[in-house]
Amino acid sequence: MAAGLFFSLAAGMMWGLVFVGPLMLPEYPAALHTFGRYLAFGVIALPLAFVDRTELRRLTRADWLAALRLAAIGNVLYYLFLASAIQRAGGALPTMIIGTLPVVIAVSANLLNHQRDGRFPWRSLMPALVLILLGIACVNHVEWNALLQNPQADTTRYITGAMLAVGAVACWTWYPLKNADWLRGHPDRNPRVWATAQGLATLPLALLGYALFWLWVSVTGDPLPMPWGPRPQAFVGLMMAIGLFASWLGTLCWNAASQRLPTALAGQLIVFETLAALAYAFLLRGQWPEPLTIMGMGLLVVGVVAGVRVKAVKP
Repeated sequence: MAAGLFFSLAAGMMWGLVFVGPLMLPEYPAALHTFGRYLAFGVIALPLAFVDRTELRRLTRADWLAALRLAAIGNVLYYLFLASAIQRAGGALPTMIIGTLPVVIAVSANLLNHQRDGRFPWRSLMPALVLILLGIACVNHVEWNALLQNPQADTTRYITGAMLAVGAVACWTWYPLKNADWLRGHPDRNPRVWATAQGLATLPLALLGYALFWLWVSVTGDPLPMPWGPRPQAFVGLMMAIGLFASWLGTLCWNAASQRLPTALAGQLIVFETLAALAYAFLLRGQWPEPLTIMGMGLLVVGVVAGVRVKAVKP
């Protein structure tokens, strides 16, 4: 149990890095953050693919197409939305919105009749949803008031950031449902190999996206120096760190935690990611969160824990 808690905490702390990358290099556009991160992840996946080359050869063309779809939506599009949201609305509100994922996935499974694991009773989910919405409302109230007190602030940019965060939630709600469908439809396949396959599928998408963005910068006359931007060492170092720690090592720690903890408890501990991301964001700001923000974070944590504890009713 102690080892499982340690691994889940480590995973959350490393996953939280992806929320502050766009804040650490604000002069880099979200597209460059996205394609840089997954280019690094794809490169890291190459030696893993060599280790699993025998199993990877068993994947069919349909399997690779499925991996490509999952990589495009669950990796590239998701992080493009998230990085854009963070650069527009700051770190706190998008992180809170993303933190609703464990419960949003349960709600979506109900709405989409994704009943392989059973249906979640709406009456049991409702208290968790109310707590989560109240938590987001508290944080949004603080961020919005701070925005209005800044004469140079752009409220439209903030609202757009919140909408982009909702788009990121939509991407990562679709991803685990479809990913679980594939894994359960192929019980003879190794989940680690499937994760490596998605990393390999991400690499050409990242290369193509990087090349197209470079072309766009050249055609539009954008002064952004390509290929590595105005701070090459910082950018490459950050992308490799996020690719290694968040994309690979974080997942490895989470798998280790999942092997040691009950599934219900492991699902609740996903909130470590949200708390780590919020802590990093306020450290970068150099300030303590407002009392109302802390209360909102607490409501979110309680709501997610309550939502994950709801048991599905078998069909």
